[in-house]
Amino acid sequence: MKKDVIRRKPLEPKSGEADHDSRDGGVQSVDRALSIIETLAEDDEGYRLSDLAVRTGLSASTVHRLLATLESRRFVQFDRAESKWHVGVRSFTVGASFARRRNFSAQAIPYLRKLRDLTRETANLAVVDDEFIIVLTRMESREIMRSLTQVGGRVAMVTSGVGKAVLATYSDEDVGAVIRHHGMPRLTEKSIVRPSDLFKELEKIRKQGYALDDEEACMGLRCIAAVVYNDCAEPLAAISVSGMTSRMTDDRLPEIGQIVREVAGELTVALGGVMPASR
Repeated sequence: MKKDVIRRKPLEPKSGEADHDSRDGGVQSVDRALSIIETLAEDDEGYRLSDLAVRTGLSASTVHRLLATLESRRFVQFDRAESKWHVGVRSFTVGASFARRRNFSAQAIPYLRKLRDLTRETANLAVVDDEFIIVLTRMESREIMRSLTQVGGRVAMVTSGVGKAVLATYSDEDVGAVIRHHGMPRLTEKSIVRPSDLFKELEKIRKQGYALDDEEACMGLRCIAAVVYNDCAEPLAAISVSGMTSRMTDDRLPEIGQIVREVAGELTVALGGVMPASR
């Protein structure tokens, strides 16, 4: 560092030196800001400043500075009555472009409605993003229902019906990579936690054409899913129905599975996709 501190005019940095330092600091700030938004998105109840600092591992002063900037751009909002921070409307606007980019979401609505009406259960449309399942849209059942994953929420592939339906289209090597990256968490006493058991389940899914989450993510809830394919017979998305075990009883599962599989096939055709030859 230069010791000549009496100069009124700052020295010109070496080529690229200041830019590099500034860029590193900027990237860090962006990363921290995005971490705050992601954390806020995890809980609709919102977070107090101190809780956000703990959850993100940042100092309270850093979190407050970033929140002020994000609030000015409407990416976050502050509830003064509860002293809690929430995701802002601008985050929703930007996030909604994800669904718009997958322009099949609007086209899928009539098929989700049909699925809901035929099964009387909640119908979902989801895609894979970075080895996680993202729920794009949902057609709510008229029955009493607890939705485990919110629209826009992420869930591990191995713990969901939709995820297992998509995994069944993967090679064993690719399935193994997903397991190595994310593990096999035990969410309930019925969760599949052994790779050998998962591979057996995936083989069953390939034969019957639909996947079942049998209280593996949440006790009392079941989900049946099937894949929607693109024009290369590759998984584009997946649809599912989810409901309480008191309604989705053992004797109804084959019938519901067949309905989900057939509607997934109809949506595949409507989107210009092709079903795999083996299906």
